[in-house]
Amino acid sequence: MDRFQAIQVFVKVAECGGFASAARTLAMSPPAVTRAIAMLEDRLGTRLFVRTTRSVRLTESGERFLQDSRQILLDLEEAEEAAVGSHAAPRGELHMTAPVLFGRMFVTPILGDFLDRYAMVKARTLFVDRVVNLMDEGLDVAIRIGELPDSSLTAVKVGSVRRVFFASPDYIKTHGLPQRPEDLSQHRLIQSTAMGPAPEWTFQINNKRTAIRIDPHIRMNTNDAVIELAVRGWGIAHQLSYQIAPDLAAGRLQTVLGEFEQPSLPIHVVHQEGRMVSGKVRSFVDFMAERLRADPALN
Repeated sequence: MDRFQAIQVFVKVAECGGFASAARTLAMSPPAVTRAIAMLEDRLGTRLFVRTTRSVRLTESGERFLQDSRQILLDLEEAEEAAVGSHAAPRGELHMTAPVLFGRMFVTPILGDFLDRYAMVKARTLFVDRVVNLMDEGLDVAIRIGELPDSSLTAVKVGSVRRVFFASPDYIKTHGLPQRPEDLSQHRLIQSTAMGPAPEWTFQINNKRTAIRIDPHIRMNTNDAVIELAVRGWGIAHQLSYQIAPDLAAGRLQTVLGEFEQPSLPIHVVHQEGRMVSGKVRSFVDFMAERLRADPALN
């Protein structure tokens, strides 16, 4: 096994968190993976992993070598792309992240269509409701909702969403329509802790951002559970507009207190900038941006 192959094996073991899972992903035998890592460690003169019966984790040297190894493999991929020409079809493995519901509702169908078009591309997704560091997690592309901090990432705006308050028509018929934020004290409230742990909702009152403390009757840790309970007519909830777009369109939910909504939040597709961008990333970002910009739920 040559040095580049050994580096590929090392990166996959680090990403999979184990030798056996890396072997399955690479279609190699576990002993072959073990030999590749041993060869690297002998060549470098340092341990890359701490192995126990239950886990495999990177050493401090391994953490540093992982960043360098990813850059080496990316440079090799760029060199190969340059050699075959800029019009060659994208290829390689694409790694991306997005919020859970956004990933399921928007990224999944777009990614499937992209892979149908480019048969030499494979993909791995990480759908989580937290901001993920692309370099640390070995990711190429991310969806970010909200204002972006200054960073080295390239950002492409693809749409916007609103923070909305909503309930089912049956709930409104039974309990009445709140006219102002303070009216919520007379209603059953459903809080998503995925939107933030603090028991407060934020409104735009007299052109000023105002946080109002709430007393939720139920707190739920997933957004889809909050939406499901609201659809069933249990109470009023607070989410991003894209998350309830299908239920709004179908009439299962309706928004309330619309005049007190905060300004819209931008949606960006972000990726590493400059020469670090491979052909597959450029192609996917363009493909995704075109599709997301055309979606009425994001405009």
